Amino acid sequence: AAGRPKRRVRGASAGGSADDAVREAAPHDAIVAAPPEREMRERPRSTPPVRKLAKDLGVELALVEASGASGIITREDVEAYAGRTATAPTVPVGIDRPSDRSATEREERIPIRGVRKHTADAMVRSAFTAPHASTFLTLDVTASVRMVEGLRADRRYADHRVGIMAVAAKAVCVALRRNPDLNATWDEAAGEIVRRRYVNLGIAAATDRGLVVPSVKDADRMSLLELAGAIGELAATARAGRATPADLSGGTFSITNFGVFGVDAGTPILVPGEAGILGLGAVRRQPWEFEGGVALRDVLTLSLSFDHRLVDGAEAARFLTDVGDILREPGRAMVLA
Repeated sequence: AAGRPKRRVRGASAGGSADDAVREAAPHDAIVAAPPEREMRERPRSTPPVRKLAKDLGVELALVEASGASGIITREDVEAYAGRTATAPTVPVGIDRPSDRSATEREERIPIRGVRKHTADAMVRSAFTAPHASTFLTLDVTASVRMVEGLRADRRYADHRVGIMAVAAKAVCVALRRNPDLNATWDEAAGEIVRRRYVNLGIAAATDRGLVVPSVKDADRMSLLELAGAIGELAATARAGRATPADLSGGTFSITNFGVFGVDAGTPILVPGEAGILGLGAVRRQPWEFEGGVALRDVLTLSLSFDHRLVDGAEAARFLTDVGDILREPGRAMVLA
């Protein structure tokens, strides 16, 4: 502009490049010339594993900035860039973003707190502390089903509401005596394995506030009818939101019943501090080999998750077989108990 002093271009005659001089002399709002195409195509400094990671994540390395002073792009740089781009979705040209109001109508945000937060923290702690392993057993439980039906039909026991869950609980208590490592805990601080000589049996209960696992204390000392009553009372208390901290702590082994939701099997996650958890699937009436022929029988799948630090595969299999034998022939519990 007229009357405006010309800005002196420095460095052009002192060996600096013309591009550097132009960038230094240009006003702050001027458009700076792009670097030569050769610079844009220069391969960023990175290692082969990092380049492979970028390829797998669909990240263009030329767009990633190195965070370290060395100028070498690291795995963390690529993952951080991928995370930023994943959380910033683009909107196609010509399509308007939803208004704030429509966004709230399309999504619901629920605060993470209370039982849900406690359960989430416990499950993450369990999954990343104990090396989980699982094993399964499908078996004929017709004898147990008939025993339960007989008890329910008897007026003397009608109030106890004995179910397959109670029979499985009794079977677990008996099997734990024969396989004590399933009733143990790993004490990292003391460097010890602690075997309990009592069974506090956790019963997973789905509630409106989330999953809780209160425990029946000294379940191994109870009869089948006493176990059925204790399980029913504890589950009702938990669903009503009246379970106490004492109810929700101190468990040594747990049972979860997938069958009440019509599910055949699952792989439950351990309750922190416990070495095993047994899952019960739905009882299905189906064709099954019986006494040399095929007959309609009541069939159930058991699933056992266990802490592989405490329990090896052989002991887990023995425990599950012991539980299964009692469910096949519930009279065994009277002999083994």
